Amino acid sequence: MEKVSVLAITKNGIKIGHSLKEIFPNWEIYAPEKFSNEEMKIKWYSEPTSKKIVELFQKNNALICIFSLGAVIRLISPYLKDKKTDPAIIVIDDKSNFVISVLSGHIGGANQLTNEIAEKLKAISVITTAADVNNTISVDLIGKEFDWKIDDDSSVTKISADMVNEEPIGVFQETGEKKWFKEKPKNVSLYNSLEELMKSNSKSYLIITDKIIDDLKKESVIYRPPSLIIGIGLHWDTTKEGIKEGIEDCMKKFNLSPKSIAKLVSIKKPQDVQGLIDLGIEMNIPVEYVNREDLAEINAPNPSETVKKFEGTASVSEAAAIKISKGELIVEKQKFPPNLTIAIARIMN
Repeated sequence: MEKVSVLAITKNGIKIGHSLKEIFPNWEIYAPEKFSNEEMKIKWYSEPTSKKIVELFQKNNALICIFSLGAVIRLISPYLKDKKTDPAIIVIDDKSNFVISVLSGHIGGANQLTNEIAEKLKAISVITTAADVNNTISVDLIGKEFDWKIDDDSSVTKISADMVNEEPIGVFQETGEKKWFKEKPKNVSLYNSLEELMKSNSKSYLIITDKIIDDLKKESVIYRPPSLIIGIGLHWDTTKEGIKEGIEDCMKKFNLSPKSIAKLVSIKKPQDVQGLIDLGIEMNIPVEYVNREDLAEINAPNPSETVKKFEGTASVSEAAAIKISKGELIVEKQKFPPNLTIAIARIMN
């Protein structure tokens, strides 16, 4: 985690905090000024703890409190929003017997951090989230390490309950990393097509795809792996707006999700096209360039002598998409006159 702070308010707690600082040197340890000790790498504060905890809650990805669970709950409860934005909160008792995951266990990473701290302190890890204690799949964490995005999280709670209660869950996957679970629970079945999935006795579905699916939204959690490479042929003056409209047109026409775009790729020119640079920044998607010599080696389905004359390679959008994806072209070159072509390839897994 980027920003982790530890809040200790007793002498024993400060010793535990100091130990954590030795193990995790990037963490900041805070304690009341009345216990000030120059030998310890502690940030001493003079304001009331009730005020300090709010500041740390709002500024950190994780906050570790070394005092009673009840006190922590009373202090932070007015500032809780939701599991997407609240930091991970962990409580350690004054003798470091227990490390307790309190808030944002899954999405915020409190559970994982709790286990790590408990191992280092030789303490007992306390985790109460149902998926963890039942040793089953955490619906809201599937594919997180592979940068998968959940398309719509409105059904996560319902399907998480189905998972924990061992209701039949059907899975259909057509793209993305295959090894996303360590062990498949007995109530989870894999299917080779959406048709098979829909005909099964599954109560809920997990669908891993870069395609738009409208029919099964209420019964599904749909995950979007970063599986699509957008190849772009363009001129030096092609605008950000023009490129964006072309991409949106292609995604809509071919029923693909923008959440699965992994990269925007094009030919390396003497000067990078500002419109493409700006679009990458706006969409928060990396832009990659390929040398014309490498593009010329790709056997693209729709080569152009005109493109070859100006660019030194017969294909830009298709060749770039194929080259970077190392996979298959799923959308052949689409023309957007006068100065844009787009092709889309799916990354091979």
